[in-house]
Amino acid sequence: MNFKLCEDIIENISRVIVGKRKAIELLLVGLLADGHVLLEDVPGLGKTLVAKSLARSINGTFRRIQFTPDILPADVTGFNIYDQRTGQFSFQPGPVMTNILLADEINRTIPRTQSSLLESMEERQVTIEGKTYPLPHPFFVMATQNPIELEGTFTLPEAQLDRFLLKIRLGYPDRDEEIAILERFQEGDPLRHLEAVADPLQVVESQQARKAIRISGPVREYIADVVRATRNHPSLRLGASPRGSLALMRTGQALAALRGREYVLPDDIKYLVVPVLSHRLILKEEERMRGETPEDYLEKIISQIPVSAPIT
Repeated sequence: MNFKLCEDIIENISRVIVGKRKAIELLLVGLLADGHVLLEDVPGLGKTLVAKSLARSINGTFRRIQFTPDILPADVTGFNIYDQRTGQFSFQPGPVMTNILLADEINRTIPRTQSSLLESMEERQVTIEGKTYPLPHPFFVMATQNPIELEGTFTLPEAQLDRFLLKIRLGYPDRDEEIAILERFQEGDPLRHLEAVADPLQVVESQQARKAIRISGPVREYIADVVRATRNHPSLRLGASPRGSLALMRTGQALAALRGREYVLPDDIKYLVVPVLSHRLILKEEERMRGETPEDYLEKIISQIPVSAPIT
């Protein structure tokens, strides 16, 4: 596997995005693991800029959907239109026909439209009037939602949240980063001068090579113990499903690849537990009312579960 390619993409995105190394790394983990990510943060932190920088770095196509309550499924997947010249219907592809799709404020659209993304995210295809159209490779969805402004929103159901491999928060920059942002953007947008360091075929090859990253028995046992602990925790109404276990395995392989290793360490899994599992858990009502979060309980679970020495 071309480990340097992954680092080149991260460094290239960092030419535009100041700081946020962990968030960018997790983004690449999601891409290498052939999954999708949910960016949950307040407006103005650079979510759109991150998505555009990633698309530019891999020389991929980029589309953005600004979700509103009046967006319909056909506005996402595409539709057939009658051509009077030929007397036939022709398919007009929707925004999902792209490499990088930014689903902006996905919780502002109706559940029917939200669910129209499910087939695309899971099956890498869309079906219009009985005919199936494959999506480009790679196909990577970055969905955003604002966790603060809830008026006029439609909460994503658990079934759809579970389709996202990772939930990432960018967070506010610190003082030095904010000054660096002002300096970098003082004379223009650095995205305009960003050049590709990879191509979509190389990304697909890296996604395939990621599957060969080794996971030892003790690491698999550690993944199972962490996930089972979420199901048995007295403060959690719903723990992680087997899809969560598989997500930890896939992202663990991708993170090991990013870090130049051909095997997964328990520390890789620890690093990923919160972004991979936090959006898959449901707290009991009394815990939520007390201000507790799934992240709090995952940190406790990580600290309490011992790890056997990995076999590499």
